[in-house]
Amino acid sequence: MKINLLVQFLALIDELRGREETTAEFERLITLYGFEYYWLNQSPRPVESVLSLLLAGRWPEGWPETYLRRSYMQVDPTVRYLGHAQVGFRWRDTLGAFRASPHRKRMERMMVDARQNGLEDGYLFPVHGRRGLLGSLSIGGRPVELETAEMALFDSIARRLYWKLLHAADPQEAERLSAIVDVELTRREMEALALLAQGMTSHDIGRVLGISNHTVDWYMNGIQEKLGARNRHHAIAIAFRLGLVS
Repeated sequence: MKINLLVQFLALIDELRGREETTAEFERLITLYGFEYYWLNQSPRPVESVLSLLLAGRWPEGWPETYLRRSYMQVDPTVRYLGHAQVGFRWRDTLGAFRASPHRKRMERMMVDARQNGLEDGYLFPVHGRRGLLGSLSIGGRPVELETAEMALFDSIARRLYWKLLHAADPQEAERLSAIVDVELTRREMEALALLAQGMTSHDIGRVLGISNHTVDWYMNGIQEKLGARNRHHAIAIAFRLGLVS
């Protein structure tokens, strides 16, 4: 059974030496599974390029250039879906989540371009850590049917592969991302932060918590200082990244 290949890889990964041996063994695995292409990357921040944070990959010739030139990152339905996913999912299933999106036509155009470049279908597996979404593993090419158990094992492989290659590429970044989040918020600050993340104003938060707007603002100033945030929007972004709100 092919599923045994996944179990064997998970048992073997800690014994693999260095990036080259690890990626070679992973590429052998996905080839045996019928996949042609893959990419493993860290989650980019707004000012960073996806390609600059790539840990390993193999894709159709010319596809990265097309993807960047046509700014597909902004509308890619798989990337948008990834932001809310807790487990792996299939590329073709993501368009259904954006039926009402004003970017629907560009999303469809991107998927057509991907198919024309040999990326007919595939799967995307998120990698989460103490600081939220850290990265992802995509595998694809010709359509391959994965069972539920295989999806779960690929989820595990994505996490193990991510950390092994990140440690090889940037040990300091791996240490930073795996470190315990040391942010001490009071119960009231956590309540106010959760309500802020729901889009509430100071007036709304004060009404729910039974406190004045001035007290809410005092809590918000404390939250921003502890998180090192420039403003409330920045505080929410950091809180999501650290897993303080969901």
